Amino acid sequence: MTDSPTTADTARILAEFDRHLRVERGCSPHTVRAYLTDVRSLLDYLADTGAGGLEDLDLATLRGWLGTLHDAGASRATMARRTAAARVFTAYLHRSGRLATDPGLRLATPRRHRRLPAVLDEDQAARVCAAARDGEESPLVLRRSAVVEVLYSTAIRVAELCGLDLDDVDWERHTLRVLGKGGRERVVPIGVPALDAVDRWLRDGRPQWATAHSGRALFLGARGGRLGERTARRDVYAATAAVARTGPHGLRHSAATHLLNGGADLRSVQEILGHASLASTQIYTHVSIGRLASVYQQAHPRA
Repeated sequence: MTDSPTTADTARILAEFDRHLRVERGCSPHTVRAYLTDVRSLLDYLADTGAGGLEDLDLATLRGWLGTLHDAGASRATMARRTAAARVFTAYLHRSGRLATDPGLRLATPRRHRRLPAVLDEDQAARVCAAARDGEESPLVLRRSAVVEVLYSTAIRVAELCGLDLDDVDWERHTLRVLGKGGRERVVPIGVPALDAVDRWLRDGRPQWATAHSGRALFLGARGGRLGERTARRDVYAATAAVARTGPHGLRHSAATHLLNGGADLRSVQEILGHASLASTQIYTHVSIGRLASVYQQAHPRA
């Protein structure tokens, strides 16, 4: 057995793993922060138990580490994420020659409870969009209206919305170019009401807040910088407060459900949402079961 990693060793390993996540895997900043926190916890456990160096990291050690987290009351979702972080880390160690075998391959991932997403019905969504543009046409109201319309129209994530630049809008084709998770780029359709709201923001709102440092950001904060996710969420909560309080993710869920209810196929919705796996999109089939039951009642001769 070799000596446990020192503080300097841990810092170096984490720095290398950080670079691997960001550059080689293209993980989002949120994922990088979470995985680094989890791996730091694993390395601390390795040191505290005297299990040895990285080359001694095995399946029993991984299970022991996860067991302590479970006993401390970690949720199933947290356990699933930490298991994923450990598997990515051991795969990285194996590829870089620090581990002879990859113990993470034999580490089972806890199944997460999958809650059906809360969604607005189509009338509620229309009322939210109307509420977003209620008030005098200040830059704040114009931005709020555009943010809500774009999120509901395109079903993009709030981080993707905040990352949009001016030239990501294709006015002729009615599409947006979006940079999603893992640096994957996709093109999504955008409806006329959302384009109109963006046009009003660009014409009458953005110029009032733009500064020399605004760059090409489509949406801005009051000081001229790129719109942050927290501020975008506040815009959505303000618009939904009087109807059915929800956030950007609720608008995304609603848009996906309404697409399926309107007849869109699951594969197309997967492309619009930017899901890497169809399994992530299939949750929306449960949300749309009411429509399926209605179709069944109308169409099946023995219904």
